[in-house]
Amino acid sequence: MTAPLIHFDRLSVSFAAEQGRVRAVQDVSFSVMPGQTLGIVGESGCGKSVTAMALMGLLPPQAARIDGGEITFQDQNLLGLKPAQMADLRGNQLAMIFQEPMTALNPVLTIGEQLCEPLIRHRGLSAKNAWQQAITLINEVGLARAESLMAAYPHQLSGGMLQRIMIAMALSCKPQLLIADEPTTALDVTVQAQILRLLRDQARAHRMALMLITHDLGVIAQMAEYVVVMYAGRIVEQGPTADVLRQPLHPYTRGLIASRPVPGERRRRLYSIPGQVPDLADLPPYCAFTDRCERATERCRQGIPPLAGQRRKAACFYSGLEL
Repeated sequence: MTAPLIHFDRLSVSFAAEQGRVRAVQDVSFSVMPGQTLGIVGESGCGKSVTAMALMGLLPPQAARIDGGEITFQDQNLLGLKPAQMADLRGNQLAMIFQEPMTALNPVLTIGEQLCEPLIRHRGLSAKNAWQQAITLINEVGLARAESLMAAYPHQLSGGMLQRIMIAMALSCKPQLLIADEPTTALDVTVQAQILRLLRDQARAHRMALMLITHDLGVIAQMAEYVVVMYAGRIVEQGPTADVLRQPLHPYTRGLIASRPVPGERRRRLYSIPGQVPDLADLPPYCAFTDRCERATERCRQGIPPLAGQRRKAACFYSGLEL
């Protein structure tokens, strides 16, 4: 069997807050295989981005704390690396694009300067060769007038153009894994489709693994081969995307699917999951979805169900999988 490219093993992350420690991620375990497109889905605050930031070594050291677990890449635990070692991997073998490119790019440096930086640092190119390679990258992500764009500043480009620049920058060193954190949130529908198509094509062309973070199950259905569903800092379900969407095993996943608008059904009132997301600083000692679940029983208040199963996994006492 092929070894995982990335393996999360019981990762737990918390943040310091006025009300105490906020448990943002708890006992998260999953793997990303070489060349695989994996989607992480869930509503805002469920821990998707924190999981990715922990992998990239970008958690704020003053507030964030790794409470346990490992993230393994090429037989090394990324959480145990020194900052300089992590900096050698980040932007090189591991790359990430963010949901708001305007804040991710340096406003006082030109596009060309920012594209050339990883090429010079990680690939050892001369300034001249890096400049030529950057122009090639701009062309590859479908932008015209590459020479003039190299001299432009971020504020002079549209959101869709900036996101393409971010993708070009992330691909510049041919990473083994690209993390895309809500890459289409701030873009209009037409540009969203273009960006997703670009990500899919580039992942295939470079045989690169893609970790796609989103709250949109439609994007997951279109892009991902495997999906991880998160709720209140924990994984509640994971498995092959087609299987999860066709037959969800966790009530939260069923709620997410039921909440999707159906084309052609304009009169149907959209389903809304009842209740509110629990406070991560005051999580109950049982399944965090219990108070919102229409099928909850007293058993659901007797402990936290483990993430059980083999090919399909779900953290629910009534998933039908052996606990």
